[in-house]
Amino acid sequence: MIRLVQTSAAVLALLGGSAQAASVHADLALATLGAPGAAVGTVTLKDGPKGAILKIDLHGLPPGAHGFHIHDKGSCDPGPDKTGKIVPAGAAGGHFDPAATGKHEGPDGMGHMGDLPLITVDAAGGAKASLLAPRITSVKDLTGHALMLHAGGDNYSDTPAPLGGGGARLACGVIG
Repeated sequence: MIRLVQTSAAVLALLGGSAQAASVHADLALATLGAPGAAVGTVTLKDGPKGAILKIDLHGLPPGAHGFHIHDKGSCDPGPDKTGKIVPAGAAGGHFDPAATGKHEGPDGMGHMGDLPLITVDAAGGAKASLLAPRITSVKDLTGHALMLHAGGDNYSDTPAPLGGGGARLACGVIG
């Protein structure tokens, strides 16, 4: 019995896994040009066998589809957009793209690593779901990056609108 446990631990170590999956979270608040806005919920990210599992528990948001991404920097402060205009949560920078692909292809594509599944908010302003981000193999690597919910939907393409057409930054939280 002891030998079996040692062997299982060795196999997990070789596969890069562990007996306990890593987990991180972000508390999201509305993005504003001033102090952080109202809290809108939490997202927990956990390593899973087929990629990262994101448990979404959000409230107080406009109904509809919203683009959802990991951004490069760990700040939700106002900051400049690509044109230099100060925008809510602009200090988070662009989408997390460690391979410098420069492409927006969605969670299953080979573009930005920060491309996450679309979030749909119900008529009451809430969203509770478990989403899969198959290309993310270690949620610990996301610590210190911002998690961003955009005002509009996301078509996982750069056409007809850049970055899927998600538009303004609606809510933000730093992954920790």
